[in-house]
Amino acid sequence: FLATEHQHARYNPLRDDWVLVSAHRVKRPWQGQLEKPPPEDVPRWDPNNPLCPGATRANGEVNPQYEGTFVFPNDFPALQPDAPEPGDSDHPLFRAAAARGGCKVMCFHPWSDLTLPLMSLAEIRAVIDTWAELAAELGASYPWVQIFENKGAMMGCSNPHPHCQVWASSFLPNEACLEDRTQRQHLSQHGVPMLLEYAEQEACRKERLVVENADWLVVVPYWATWPYQTLLLPRRHVCRLQDLCESERDSLASIMQRLLIKYDNLFEVSFPYSMGWHGAPMGPYLEEDCGHWQLHAHYYPPLLRSATVRKFMVGYEMLAQAQRDLTPEQAAERLRSLPEVHYK
Repeated sequence: FLATEHQHARYNPLRDDWVLVSAHRVKRPWQGQLEKPPPEDVPRWDPNNPLCPGATRANGEVNPQYEGTFVFPNDFPALQPDAPEPGDSDHPLFRAAAARGGCKVMCFHPWSDLTLPLMSLAEIRAVIDTWAELAAELGASYPWVQIFENKGAMMGCSNPHPHCQVWASSFLPNEACLEDRTQRQHLSQHGVPMLLEYAEQEACRKERLVVENADWLVVVPYWATWPYQTLLLPRRHVCRLQDLCESERDSLASIMQRLLIKYDNLFEVSFPYSMGWHGAPMGPYLEEDCGHWQLHAHYYPPLLRSATVRKFMVGYEMLAQAQRDLTPEQAAERLRSLPEVHYK
């Protein structure tokens, strides 16, 4: 059996599902859709870009002349704090439930022509501190705070400006419920948090390791679905972003910069992805034992062969199960071998 030649399925213990690995398929010719590379001439400041300092947003508010991170309420929030309760269902197949919350936008930097890998370590550290502050602030009231960044037009980003979103909800979303169940079950059965044990295993095995430092490691997970998907993990047991100490925040800034430079260097393009942090629930869960949780960040990039050829999750993936076209070990080796000096 050769993982690079023979199809096989791999189990994802974090999601309790399977992914089909068919590495030989990456050899097939491609005559399908080609994506447009992202523009290289993004203006540093644009009065029509609602995320820029001094720009007027859709609701008429004018942004301050911010010089670091800047957080403001989303002008088109998916969750609002005062939504009414839906009525009672008249049938179990037609259920609805209350969904309340709040949505914020967080700008990383005042310049539109920057992205995280092009920012300084001090600027990335400021982003991490603001993430932790928002998690603590919103998590005082809401069970789940989802911090996520959609980078690039390919991933639905509508404004070329370094930023992310933070959605807080009155409920645990599907992925949070799933990870809560699997991590709780693993701790109960094995006596150690799943992702703490997993990080220790990957640190020893090395074959899926991309970058590491004293506090963190980044791997292409054994069960990765997207071609160059990565998982960012702390080495010590930590449940939430706001629990990170000063030195861990510094080393997180460093390892994020190193990973994202490698991503950009892979196809010499501003690399698109969706990423997000998962940590222990908050709100009422702050009073409970959430020791089965381990803080982690997921990076889901769509590109497969080049800056213009992406992986499509359609057909079999939508109707049966996830499938990938190169092994996680191949992806990790390629990322690991890339330089850590940005191609620009």
